[in-house]
Amino acid sequence: MASEIVVIGGGTAGAELARRLSCAGVPVTVLGEEPHAPYNRVLLAEVLAGRYGPEVIALPEVAVRRGVRALEIDRDRRLVHCADGTSVAYDRLVLATGSNPVLPPLRGIGDGLPDGVHPFRTLDDCAALSAAVRPGIRAVVVGGGLLGVSAARALAARGAKVVLAQQGEHIMERQLDVSASDLLRLHLEALGVEIHTECRVRGLHCGPDAAVSAVELADGYALDAELVVLACGVRPRVTLALDAGLEVRKGIVVDDELRTSDPYIHAIGDCAEHAGIVQGLAGTALEQADVLASVLTGTAARYTGTRALTRLTLAGLAVPAAATATITSGAAGTAAGPLDLAAFGDPTPRPGDDVIQLADATRGAYRKVVVRGDRLVGGVLLGDLAAVGALARAWEGNEALPDSVPLLHLLTNDGGL
Repeated sequence: MASEIVVIGGGTAGAELARRLSCAGVPVTVLGEEPHAPYNRVLLAEVLAGRYGPEVIALPEVAVRRGVRALEIDRDRRLVHCADGTSVAYDRLVLATGSNPVLPPLRGIGDGLPDGVHPFRTLDDCAALSAAVRPGIRAVVVGGGLLGVSAARALAARGAKVVLAQQGEHIMERQLDVSASDLLRLHLEALGVEIHTECRVRGLHCGPDAAVSAVELADGYALDAELVVLACGVRPRVTLALDAGLEVRKGIVVDDELRTSDPYIHAIGDCAEHAGIVQGLAGTALEQADVLASVLTGTAARYTGTRALTRLTLAGLAVPAAATATITSGAAGTAAGPLDLAAFGDPTPRPGDDVIQLADATRGAYRKVVVRGDRLVGGVLLGDLAAVGALARAWEGNEALPDSVPLLHLLTNDGGL
């Protein structure tokens, strides 16, 4: 397709689409707001922990106009107006604007964040945190999801005294069931992280120098803090789309060809809403980039939802194909030693589902799978991922489990498959 394709956003989705189009010989212009080359946000905690340099997490090289912020889309003239005064013409425009960190409505947060308070979403955020952390500093992480857990482990690795405040009943509640979360909690506590669950943060206290000095909880208790990390989730970046008059709900609404309400504009990645769902997953971004590359090069393709597992990492080891997280440390022992974790699908059973669980407290291992009818629909594994490859293939393939295999065998090293 001989057309000028412009991509706004140089994150995972935008960079992967540009790479695929370039490999197909299709010219593409990528506008990246950040001054850095595209990088893997999933591994930011590894940079913060000092295990990786920023260059290690760079994505495969694509040509990006760095530090260029798109200000406005002129749909009538098919132009993107940028903050540097330039305008870029397009035949097809792709919004890969990603998401912004959610900044909670806390007392003490006004027009800007007080000194010592940091979001954790970009490489610049990571650099600012890295410059601020030092051994013995009192750090509070607000949010116990994957991002908060990653930040807490990284800060603990740098010698900070870390408190993790989680509003929900258990940490990483979107990915883990209670038993798996409890094992993860033991692991974090062995690393020196103090964890408060069912704990709502109400505000921030600042000292005379306008720097943060404490985090106030809803019950009035104050946690001393010299450093605060806000890891309260993300929200799709949709301002450009809204201002351009595109249909936006939770995200930018797209169809099966990832086309917005304007037939010349597409959206992929964290900013896109397909079939009422904003996935916000790296695996989804890659799948959507693949589908859209086919569409833009004239090959029939449709995106009907994601089955692929997202690869996330908390400690930088190579992650198995099915792992949503890998947690490791060098110390020996069950709690503080190596702890591998994988979660896939929906590990929360419904009435009538079969649940197979195996817990080994001595080895710190836990396995659980959920079977609905004759399909594997989700699972959690900690401490031993020998079965994860076979289980992931069965889940991703969405194929009927063989009648000849007892369900208990799903917990064996070959997944019984």
